[in-house]
Amino acid sequence: MADSVLDVRGVTKQFRTGQNRLDVLKGIDLTVGVEEIVAIVGPSGAGKSTLLHIVGGLERPTSGTVLLDGTDLFTVSEEERARLRNRSIGFIFQFHHLLKDFTALENVMMPLLIRGEKQGDAARAASDLLARVGLSERLDHLPSELSGGESQRVAAARAMVTDPRIILADEPSGNLDSERSGQIHDLLWDLARENGQACIIVTHDRALSDRADRVIVMSDGRAESGQTPAVN
Repeated sequence: MADSVLDVRGVTKQFRTGQNRLDVLKGIDLTVGVEEIVAIVGPSGAGKSTLLHIVGGLERPTSGTVLLDGTDLFTVSEEERARLRNRSIGFIFQFHHLLKDFTALENVMMPLLIRGEKQGDAARAASDLLARVGLSERLDHLPSELSGGESQRVAAARAMVTDPRIILADEPSGNLDSERSGQIHDLLWDLARENGQACIIVTHDRALSDRADRVIVMSDGRAESGQTPAVN
């Protein structure tokens, strides 16, 4: 695909325990286009989260290549890979992983501060994005003072604040009830579409995967294209 953000070629992942070898990924090929939203579905243990961690540069594959805008994540230095993660990839996890001793505003500012942005500029960008996700009245609240849905909205804002090329979401609504899940789905779609970002979402939620541009079905460490939903 000429206009691709991500190209994954022949990715495998093996784990060894003593004399035993576990093949988690068995040669994954995946291309994600600019502004494309892809859902990855499949049973637990199929390798979905492992693939997402490799795509995000958090875990090294046993073999294969991961190209982000043409740059191989695993031939560059660790420092360069960290820089690419900060600038080009946004992560949203099932459990929001907010820094518990920092406010909602400070959590969203953090990726910009790591990048080297001035504190005032980072605060303005974070504040604006938190307002867009409906949390302008919660800027100074700690994660312990937020509901599950609010915490996940903070996590979404943190993922989006650097204006990344691609969002990686691992069960983003997995620990929420159906009403709050729907709110997170709407938020994720609206922000990704508005900002022109590609997105890969690992999910067990059919309501979420049915909205994707394309569905990838994983089973036993392999991936196949599923049926494209009729309605996005």
